[in-house]
Amino acid sequence: MRTLDLSPLFRSSIGFDHLVSLLDSATQGNKNQTTYPPYNIEVVNEDRYRITMAVAGFKRDDIEITTEQNKLTIVGEQESDQDANYLHHGIAARNFERSFQLADYVKVVDASLQDGLLHIELERELPETLKPRKIQINTLKQERLTNESEKVA
Repeated sequence: MRTLDLSPLFRSSIGFDHLVSLLDSATQGNKNQTTYPPYNIEVVNEDRYRITMAVAGFKRDDIEITTEQNKLTIVGEQESDQDANYLHHGIAARNFERSFQLADYVKVVDASLQDGLLHIELERELPETLKPRKIQINTLKQERLTNESEKVA
């Protein structure tokens, strides 16, 4: 197995310490996480996303959605129907826990359950200080005129 040396990258960047743990978890993978329930991640527009999970048989009260420190967790718990006598049991109605790592400034805006699909709306809201802004370039001549007019006043 190959290892990645990212030390040259981190020598010239500051504040990306959490990237190391993200890369570690991405390369090793979560061996305990199953493929149930299936889900889609959709880009609605530049700053909006939607996660859609197939949760057939789950009611709204059976599903809990929590966010904590850039981590979205969806837990589905149902009581099993042990009294049923199935000839064929093909519908998966098992409990699940699915986690997603969210980028900075991404928050959950809405969640809805319709026709067996759980829709979770996400939005990225950058603070004003992080949005691009235009910087005016002054010439030396303009600076001198400004300084001289301030001295006269």
